Amino acid sequence: MGKLSVTGIGPGGYEDMTVRAVRTLEACDIIAGYTVYVELVRPFFPGKTFLTTPMRQEEERCRMAFLEAENGASVALVCSGDAGVYGMAGLILKMQEAYPHVEVEIIPGVTAALSGAALLGAPLIHDFAVISLSDLLTPWEDIARRLENAAEADFGICLYNPSSRKRKDYLKKACDLVLGYQPEDTVCGLVRNIGREGEAVHICTLKELRDTEADMFTTVFIGNSRTREKNGRMITPRGYRNERKER
Repeated sequence: MGKLSVTGIGPGGYEDMTVRAVRTLEACDIIAGYTVYVELVRPFFPGKTFLTTPMRQEEERCRMAFLEAENGASVALVCSGDAGVYGMAGLILKMQEAYPHVEVEIIPGVTAALSGAALLGAPLIHDFAVISLSDLLTPWEDIARRLENAAEADFGICLYNPSSRKRKDYLKKACDLVLGYQPEDTVCGLVRNIGREGEAVHICTLKELRDTEADMFTTVFIGNSRTREKNGRMITPRGYRNERKER
């Protein structure tokens, strides 16, 4: 039997992959995944067999990878960011029971909360929450409750999947919920196309964020009550002694 490695590729650029992820992709026979993510890594790993499925065919994608591994191949199922953060690791492990002879390993990658934060400065230095605004798998009522709880607890908040063609107003709705607990001048940031062509970074207030357009390739950061903008960077203090003196 073969092996199935669920591999986080970070933003998708070679330099942003972990050494372990690169070695996994170099060693495998087949690279499988969502078409967009496979195309990101294809130029760096010529000579591999590539298998893809469109969006919303996650179970079929996992089944395809398992069947190839069951036939003896070494398969890397690639995920954007980290395989265990809104990735395929959970579904693969759930489906593994049907393929008991296939060895499965999870290869971590750099999720957008981390790669995006590095571009903005240091917005996640203290406690923070990561919340997806996609309601394909999670009811909006649950998402709204989590947003309100995080805002009330003064967490920094990182938003994945803030808007799409069918969810154009979801970022605005999220900001309205946070505004119930945080002031309009709360420092926020957006990063588009992290590590890819068209990468862009923008810092704004929560009030301005409410009317900002975003898409599925945008990651949004909402600071906590102590987050500040300094020298064009978004900084959340950790609470060191010299930081307390500066207040």
